Amino acid sequence: MSHKHNYTYYGLSCQAPEVRQFIEHLLPVDGQRSVPVCIWGRHGIGKTQLVEQIAKEQGMQWRAIAPAQFEEMGDLLGMPITETLESGETVTRFAAPHWVPTEPGPGILLIDDVNRADERILRGIMQLLQNHELISWTLPEGWQIVLTANPDGGDYSVTPMDDAMLTRMMHVTMEFNAKAWAMWAERNGIDPRGIDFVLTYPELVDGERTTPRSLVQFFQSIAPIDDLKEQLPLVNMLAQSCLDETTCAAFIVFVEQNLSKLVSPQAIVDSKKFDKEIGPRIIKTVGSSNPRIDILATLCTRLHHYLEVSRLKVNKTQMGNIQAFLKMDVLPNDLRLGLMQDLMNSSNTSLKGVLADAELAKLFLSQAA
Repeated sequence: MSHKHNYTYYGLSCQAPEVRQFIEHLLPVDGQRSVPVCIWGRHGIGKTQLVEQIAKEQGMQWRAIAPAQFEEMGDLLGMPITETLESGETVTRFAAPHWVPTEPGPGILLIDDVNRADERILRGIMQLLQNHELISWTLPEGWQIVLTANPDGGDYSVTPMDDAMLTRMMHVTMEFNAKAWAMWAERNGIDPRGIDFVLTYPELVDGERTTPRSLVQFFQSIAPIDDLKEQLPLVNMLAQSCLDETTCAAFIVFVEQNLSKLVSPQAIVDSKKFDKEIGPRIIKTVGSSNPRIDILATLCTRLHHYLEVSRLKVNKTQMGNIQAFLKMDVLPNDLRLGLMQDLMNSSNTSLKGVLADAELAKLFLSQAA
């Protein structure tokens, strides 16, 4: 259990890839019943989307409920109905709610924002966690229960869970990580100017209103605007509608300093004349005497993610451009070596050819030694 921002979390604090590994490891095997898992974390960091993505990629069935919206126990237990038997006797039984899975798994039942439900609903959910069944229905074989929860304490309106409920689950806390988010954003077509902004200012993604979710909303709203600088009043209005004041101000400066026009990774890779076109553009953006390391770090991360996500089989010219970028004088050695390490470890095997350059190979091997 850890404490951040006066909030109480449970389980080890991890980034999204580690949380994914944790969930996937605990998925039921051969229809066996698995212990429910609860993912803790601040609002808007992508807990729900992560679980849904796991289900989709694993080819699993998917159900999601938000018990905070349940107004009565019938929403969880089901509603009573009467039946007349052949003997003429009338009996009452419960009909399962419409959201209850009926087919065997594999599947994931997500109980989203569980501790925003009121205490009565929580007590009912506790029985479900313990027995995988309630009075009116049973969870079919092969279904994993995953819950998400906001932290106790602070300014969250949550219902504290007692030890009797907490011990019915395994727990992990998900933290925001800019690089992991950027890889997700690259895969999902988020506006590249937004990705550059988050990678350049990751510390801003921690406000009351500024979350990965609200940033994605904002980036989607500016996607149709080709020139952000020309439409700055509109951009500011869109930013103010969903982000903290500090984040809004930072994004406006980001646009005014032309940082929203960073060289794209595709432009780096596909350049016809790197030394004459791309190199000078990068130096103009970051400066030469005292270069901005944060922007260079953003360029390195974007280039790695682009090559990873696109699965591009680089040709000789493209490899030459990647090598030329790595050999730029303004690139600090730690960023250079970090990017080379990422390329060597990439699932895109064509990138290993970067070490065909003798200068880079010597630098990389000396560091490895």
